[in-house]
This record gives sequence, structure tokens and C-alpha cells, in this order.
Amino acid sequence: MLTSCCMEIISNFIVFEGGDGSGTTTQLSLLGERFKKIKEPFFYPTFEPTGGQIGKIIRSALKKEITVKPDTLAMLFASDRNEHLNGENGIRAQINKGAFVASDRYVLSSLVYQGIECGDELPVFLNSRFPAPEITLFFDLSPQIAVERMNRRYKNAGSSHEMFEDLDFQVKVREKYHSLIEIYRSKGARVEIIDAEKKPAEVADQVWSIVSQMPIINTKLNADK
Repeated sequence: MLTSCCMEIISNFIVFEGGDGSGTTTQLSLLGERFKKIKEPFFYPTFEPTGGQIGKIIRSALKKEITVKPDTLAMLFASDRNEHLNGENGIRAQINKGAFVASDRYVLSSLVYQGIECGDELPVFLNSRFPAPEITLFFDLSPQIAVERMNRRYKNAGSSHEMFEDLDFQVKVREKYHSLIEIYRSKGARVEIIDAEKKPAEVADQVWSIVSQMPIINTKLNADK
């Protein structure tokens, strides 16, 4: 798994990772609020699966509206990611325009979720050429609390759970994230662990304490003083 000696790193790109219910979507929104207070760099929030045609197929599978084999889902995620990263208006294009890009999920999600579902070999092969972000933030949360949060969310929304959202699977997800984080770090990627059990505002402060020190942000903040 991840046998290369080092990884390509994309500057000005961060990724939020974590199990279901860990609050990555909420924190991406809260980070966007912080960026409204500074004019530069332009903040470009994004997510996976994307809102493109491939991403829509993936979401249908996750909602159990269609049935696909685990290896098919792994290939769909990789295809969606390639467009997300390298497409005409993708992550690389936005960074080249001077944006600071933050994505809710990226490669680690596939290595975790699809690795559990269909084994490590295919997800690792499919994602081996994707670069790592400058920083990955892993939102660490106990599976029990995660499931409690999801139960409340779906009860309030009157909807049902998606694929992968039961307790047994989330236990496996957390364990696999932690094992992959150590491998990622050994290959030169920076991964920071966020305590996602705290209140959203406290979690947002943890995120900002890291993001605000990134060169593209820190230089601007110091210039504005």
C-alpha cells in the first residue's frame, strides 16, 4: 500500500477528511465565513463526490437508489476525482488562478471506504497518481458519537441513512484512517488531527489555527496588520 517513496504535494490546497458525522461539511462552511473577512486569497470550497455527472451517479449509489459493485464504485470515485482535480475548472485550474482550495474529502476517503469494501489493491492503484494536498485535516470522532449525530440529522430531515453509515462500518473507518495517516506522514504528506467531538465553534478555531499559518494565508494576514 502506498509504496512510493514520496508524494507530489499541491500547495494552497487543503482537504477535510473524517468518518460520516464528523462535521467536515459544517467546518468547510465555517472556514468560508472566516475567508469573508480577508480579500485575498480567493477561497474556493469544493467537495467529493462532486456535483458533476459522475458524482451524481456516485451519490445515487450511496443513497441506495442504484446498485453497483464495490469495485465499480471505486472506479467511479477515481474518475470523478480526476475531473475534480484536472478538469477545466478543477482544483489545479483554481489554484493556478490564485485561489486557496479546500475540499470536503479526497483520496484518503477512497483508500478508507473503498479499501474496506473491496480490499486495498484496487483503490491504491486507482489513486496512486493523485497528488496530496498541502495539508490534510482529519476530523477525529468516536464512531458512537458519529452515529448518534447521524441519527439526529436523519430524524430531523425525515430521511434514511446512506451506505456506510452504520456503527460497525464506522468503527472500521476510524481504524483505517488512523493506519493510513501514519503511512501518509511517512511519505512526506502533512496530516493534522482535529478533535471533532468539541462544539462546532471550537472545532472551527482548531481549523483556523492551522489554516491561518499556511504561507498563502499568513502572508496576507501579516500584510493587513
